[in-house]
Amino acid sequence: MGIYFDHAATTPMSQPAIDALNQQISRIGNASSLHTQGRSVRREVEEAREAIARIAGCGPSEMIFTGSGTEANNLAIKGFYWKRVHEDPARTVIVISAFEHHAVLDPVEWLESHEGAHIIQVPIRADGVIDLEALKDIVEQNRSKIALIAVMHSNNEVGTIQPIREVVEIAGDIPVHTDAVQSFGKVDFNFDELGVTSATISAHKVGGPLGVAALILERGIDITPILHGGGQERDIRSGTLNAPSIVSFAAAAEDAGTNRDSRYVAIRELRRYLIDSLRRVLPDIRVNGDVEPSLPGIANITFPGTESDGLLLLLDAEGVASSTGSACSAGVPQASHVLLSMGISERDARSSLRFSLGASNTRAEIDHLTSVIESVVERARAAHLRH
Repeated sequence: MGIYFDHAATTPMSQPAIDALNQQISRIGNASSLHTQGRSVRREVEEAREAIARIAGCGPSEMIFTGSGTEANNLAIKGFYWKRVHEDPARTVIVISAFEHHAVLDPVEWLESHEGAHIIQVPIRADGVIDLEALKDIVEQNRSKIALIAVMHSNNEVGTIQPIREVVEIAGDIPVHTDAVQSFGKVDFNFDELGVTSATISAHKVGGPLGVAALILERGIDITPILHGGGQERDIRSGTLNAPSIVSFAAAAEDAGTNRDSRYVAIRELRRYLIDSLRRVLPDIRVNGDVEPSLPGIANITFPGTESDGLLLLLDAEGVASSTGSACSAGVPQASHVLLSMGISERDARSSLRFSLGASNTRAEIDHLTSVIESVVERARAAHLRH
């Protein structure tokens, strides 16, 4: 199967989640039905909702299940924007960090193109943390025009954790949404303590199944739905609930919550071992966003003189899966907007890979990476020079 260093993209399902899914998937009943089978499934869904809410630090009624983190982010961004503009047509400004995931960046850009929104991006410091002074100036100058603020809890490419409490303090009465899919179950994340208005979490980032996630939305707050239908999930996200995956999500979340601290330490040590091992054979590598606090397992590394796409494919041929945050448009690689936002040059941004570690990784796997990386980089540099 090879060596998997791409846990930030998706991580293997945990055994408790697999067991829960296998047990639940043979059950019959729609959680919205009133008969015995429907009520039984509904009870299991609500127990799962309560379990996930405990770990996320929110009330069960604040948990709105969706089909993906992307859907949850779209629901929050578009839902808040439409509601706020309906209440006050002057509130057309959306403030986001400059290195948001495309699940936030793209819906914001869609609102700009189709709904008259105005985007203001908050700059990112060289260490991969949002510039709070710049955010403060933006809010002071535009407070009456801002519909919402969106700042991710932790960055998916470099792993830096953002000062969300300070963002909320600066925002005041402006809604704040945070994409927390990389943080939930891995680092300290508590919805109530952060004080945000909404947050996104996702099952498959913590050992749950693909195709289920949640928008946590502060109680008493309504937003404009994207989907209209049966009125499920506070009439904010209509659609038949994916009960088997929701129950499996809860099992994964409980497993992640129970083992979070010990896994953090173990994965953090693996990350340091990976960086130190690579530096021994390639002293010129650079680690991007190597600060605290950050996610335990993400190491974003620049390999000077290479193209990240070629480097990724050469590593894949050696049985090592990693990732690049760069985009590809019409077959032309583009530099990662995350790294560019940190002031990294386009050349270096296009020479960077993300290794994201999980609980299943071992030192032996890192030793294999170290044994092949020098040859891989040499070939990548030679190919780069030919082009």
